[in-house]
Amino acid sequence: QVELAESGGGLVQAGDSLRLSCGASGRTFSRYSMGWFRQAPGNEREFVAAITWGGGTSYYADSVKGRFTISRDNAKNTVYLQMNSLKPEDTAVYYCAAAPKLCGLTARTRYDYWGQGTQVTVSS
Repeated sequence: QVELAESGGGLVQAGDSLRLSCGASGRTFSRYSMGWFRQAPGNEREFVAAITWGGGTSYYADSVKGRFTISRDNAKNTVYLQMNSLKPEDTAVYYCAAAPKLCGLTARTRYDYWGQGTQVTVSS
């Protein structure tokens, strides 16, 4: 069992930066690949970024590539999402998720555990 809690969301202006954090409970955090997804009103939850167990491989949605960076600190049981050059279309609730897998990390169905989400709002 893994419990996840996101933090760091807020209201920012276009072009600003935010760093989201996701803390995980349990001693098996390092055995999970971690992902970030987001959901805007009226839209399905979509993949944003993912990172494998040891942090050696990361994946990004095309819409955030070059602007967002995912990282993790297994000693702190935490995964981060650094978001730069934010755009109004990045506005959404951001969720972190944990997957006991190394592949297929862009798919929601690969993830067993989800946090409650944190709101990110980007004004123009």
